[in-house]
Amino acid sequence: MAGQLVLPFGVRPALKRETFITAPCNEAALAFVQRWPDWPQKAAALYAPSGSGKTHLAAIWAEISAAQRIAASELTSEALEVPNGNTAFVIEDLDGQPPNASRDYALLSLFDRTGISLLLTGRTAPSRWPVAVADLTSRLVSLVSLEVWAPDDALLSALVRKHFADRQLDVSEAVVGRIITHVERTPEAVADFVARADGKALAEKRGITDRLIAELLDSERATS
Repeated sequence: MAGQLVLPFGVRPALKRETFITAPCNEAALAFVQRWPDWPQKAAALYAPSGSGKTHLAAIWAEISAAQRIAASELTSEALEVPNGNTAFVIEDLDGQPPNASRDYALLSLFDRTGISLLLTGRTAPSRWPVAVADLTSRLVSLVSLEVWAPDDALLSALVRKHFADRQLDVSEAVVGRIITHVERTPEAVADFVARADGKALAEKRGITDRLIAELLDSERATS
């Protein structure tokens, strides 16, 4: 039922292949991660703004490749548990924090090992990722890199519906249309607005209706 009320359980985004929103801007990236291990190089990168689907794509690849997933902020030589034989790693959010030498040397060690596949993610292109160890720059520049985000109305609409679906909510076309028309056209802004709309509905014991969305937009404009 559209606008149904839900209890405030934790939101767990669905990160399976069947829940990935396919659009012209991400079809190449999806095809690439799914063709592994038939990659032209051992390492690749996905980049896009926060909330755009690169984590979802990384999760799809991690399932295919049985990859170990490590946040760049936690990447050290000690964090790398490399068994015998081939293995794979997802290193996420390479440009999310200032670089440090320990992280960079650990990443260089992965580039230098045989039988290793790497998928790196960040918000900007790898050539712009900051490094503390100069030798890493050429490795990043040479990566196969795929941009994930270039939104149109169809993709933004699907993203709005997915964020509500992750909260066990089905919303009307009017709700979706109002959000994509009036909210900043970035994945992070859409996700944040959906969370605020859900919070307002729960607090006021109301459904997610076009009227509720309009009220929330009006109140946020008034305080901005």
